[in-house]
Amino acid sequence: MSLRKKICLSLDMIGIIVLVLFDQYTKNLAVVHLKDKPAFNIINGVLELNYLENKGAAFGMLQNQKAFFVFVAFVILGVIGYVLYKMPDDKKYKVLHALLSMIAAGAIGNMIDRMRLDYVVDFIYFVLINFPIFNVADIYVSLSTVALVILLLFYYKESDLSFISFKQKKYRELK
Repeated sequence: MSLRKKICLSLDMIGIIVLVLFDQYTKNLAVVHLKDKPAFNIINGVLELNYLENKGAAFGMLQNQKAFFVFVAFVILGVIGYVLYKMPDDKKYKVLHALLSMIAAGAIGNMIDRMRLDYVVDFIYFVLINFPIFNVADIYVSLSTVALVILLLFYYKESDLSFISFKQKKYRELK
């Protein structure tokens, strides 16, 4: 593995750690300042901070399925780790590195809550559209996933992603 590749993977890890720490910090602030208290209005009728202990997935689905969520998080983290490891250290993939690191950080942040507390601390609520209460880790995962889908559909070509294909490796070996 080249020095450049090691630096790139190290930056991914540092980014993930910083994002997870920020997520956990905001959740701790929510517990300290919002738990058992009325909602805190930021923009009246639009945005408020409102403490919620979520034992389910997004939008409160699949309540009390901790083992399933932890398993899924480990699978996602394994796939992301594999892709980051296999990804070329070319400039074209810098955004992909950042997006996958953000998704990993979101998965880790919520997994920490599930394993430590048996629920995820949510606290951001868009009153205006009655959007389900969410947290910083959810923002990482949601925005990064949308950006990732857009990049995969409109920017990267199939050949740009051949580094994750097992068939491509076998094809090269046959040549």
